Amino acid sequence: MTIDTKNGDVRTAGRNIGLAAVRGLALALISLPGAVLCFCLAALSIGLIPIGIGLVTTPYVLTGVRAFANGRRVLAAEWGGVRIPPAYRPLPKDANPWARTFGMLGDPATWRDLRWLPVDMTAGFFTALLPAVLLLYPLEGFALALGLWRVFPDGYWYGFVPVTGQASAFGAAALGLVLLFLAHFFTPRLLRVHFRLTRAVLGGDQEQLAERVRVLTETRRDAVDASAAELRRIERDLHDGAQARLVAVGMDLGTIEALLDKDPDRAKELIAQARKSSVEALTELRELVRGIHPPVLAERGLGDAVRALALRLPVATEVSVDLPGRAEAPVESAAYFAVSEVLTNAVKHSGADRIWVDLHQADGRLRATVTDNGRGGAVIEPGSGLAGVERRLGTFDGVLAVSSPAGGPTMVTMEIPCA
Repeated sequence: MTIDTKNGDVRTAGRNIGLAAVRGLALALISLPGAVLCFCLAALSIGLIPIGIGLVTTPYVLTGVRAFANGRRVLAAEWGGVRIPPAYRPLPKDANPWARTFGMLGDPATWRDLRWLPVDMTAGFFTALLPAVLLLYPLEGFALALGLWRVFPDGYWYGFVPVTGQASAFGAAALGLVLLFLAHFFTPRLLRVHFRLTRAVLGGDQEQLAERVRVLTETRRDAVDASAAELRRIERDLHDGAQARLVAVGMDLGTIEALLDKDPDRAKELIAQARKSSVEALTELRELVRGIHPPVLAERGLGDAVRALALRLPVATEVSVDLPGRAEAPVESAAYFAVSEVLTNAVKHSGADRIWVDLHQADGRLRATVTDNGRGGAVIEPGSGLAGVERRLGTFDGVLAVSSPAGGPTMVTMEIPCA
């Protein structure tokens, strides 16, 4: 049995060329009107700030500009393999219009977006349209050779070929064939040129580096605060739980020693009570150790630890694991406690009767997705459990995304870079 790999390669190449041309044409049709509209509205709204109207309209307009830019970031990653990470500064949720307006205008990423809009409506439009032109323009040359030249007036030019008769029409077809040959090699690359141009303007290496330093400073502070809070929790649990029970056991043993000869029955009761207190203290110590770093996580890895966690939940939970190996211990620990917190929130607040957990690793990132069929409406608010998860993941350069429309379902996705 033989496989015609050559024909398969040709078909694949043809699909890639056609797909790049269609995507480029779609980008051109979107980039020009979208960029013009966003730029005009932004310029008008910012210009109206001195008379007060812009204070109300600018946050909404700039949010639309960010959505337009983020849409191009998504297409750059999916269509061109070019990653353009956003670096917008967070805004307080309860900020007034003045704070929101000048908070967004004080963000360097906002001005990168505004500088990108004129580039996108000019050079961006041209680089997006070029792949489609390079593929479709040769078709005109072939049509001229088939007789279309007869309906055109004398002196019509196809590229640099003047079409005056059948012979020159064949010359136009030859030029079209050359262009089609070039399209085979350059059409997908030209589309990537468009996305690289977008990255060059939206990326901002120095500003992105400064923003990166700021984010790392914040996450380091959050990590220090979280570590201090965790130490206080452990100290409180030891003091109020196991330590108190062990002190009670010691006092019971002293009383037993005094009553052993005088009142053996009472001494037996206290021995039973001391044994019960010691068992409870041991249980609390085990729970405390499990809260610091679960033994199953250290011994069996993240997948089995999450499965064990799901078995203890009062809601039916299905766990799917696709991990080629084990990540570093801090990454596993962060992912485990993040999943644990999200599951706890789902059980407490969602009203769900079924939960799905998916763990897999791809492209150097560990992704955990928790989905429930509850009532929805989950948001990341300051002081909430999801905000704590976001801070925990931020320490490891991770991200948290929540999709929770009213009525459900709720999907919480967590990603952490890992080897």
